[in-house]
Amino acid sequence: MKLYIVRHGETEWNKARKIQGQVDIPLNEFGRLLAKKTAIGLAKIPFDLCYTSPLSRARETAELILEGRAVPVIEDERIAEMAFGEYEGRCCSKSGWDLPDEFRRFFDGPDRYCAPTGGEDFAQVKKRTNEFLQEIYGKKEYQESHILITTHGAALAGLLNNIKGKSLAEYWGTGVHKNCGVTEVEVSGGIPALLSENVVYYDDEVEPWEEQAHKV
Repeated sequence: MKLYIVRHGETEWNKARKIQGQVDIPLNEFGRLLAKKTAIGLAKIPFDLCYTSPLSRARETAELILEGRAVPVIEDERIAEMAFGEYEGRCCSKSGWDLPDEFRRFFDGPDRYCAPTGGEDFAQVKKRTNEFLQEIYGKKEYQESHILITTHGAALAGLLNNIKGKSLAEYWGTGVHKNCGVTEVEVSGGIPALLSENVVYYDDEVEPWEEQAHKV
């Protein structure tokens, strides 16, 4: 089994450094372009099926990557973005910071991050993404499959935190993946092995999200 885990393309809220969470913000035109270029990069991968977050920015990324192919697309809420509750829609850029100081723990201390009202903490996201992975690993009919998974920054980091077997304090690993960054994982006997991480198939400049997002 091979998994190709992809962060969605760019949205206007990504550009503005607004916290999207589970607000259903669509791709912008640049985000669609990134997904189309990623489709070219993954054109030789014989995908058998796709799992996507139900949020439209992830779903459309999947559809653009798979355009012209008869590949079933399955929505799964366990790979939806982390819920930020009352923080959704607020700005976390250097110039427009609109959050309590404790939100800095989101990047700098995920094991100490306290979820806002209506939001999730990292342990909750790690748990649901792990349940998703374990279900995929255990399906006998998927053992020889190539599976596309389209998701979001924090949810993808949760998937990788589980795949790598790291602690909650190490949740972010190498950082937030680029829009349409692709990570390839091979699974054999229920054991995942990371083959490549955060590979992009475009030359366009996309500023790392956290460079603007938390170093105020």
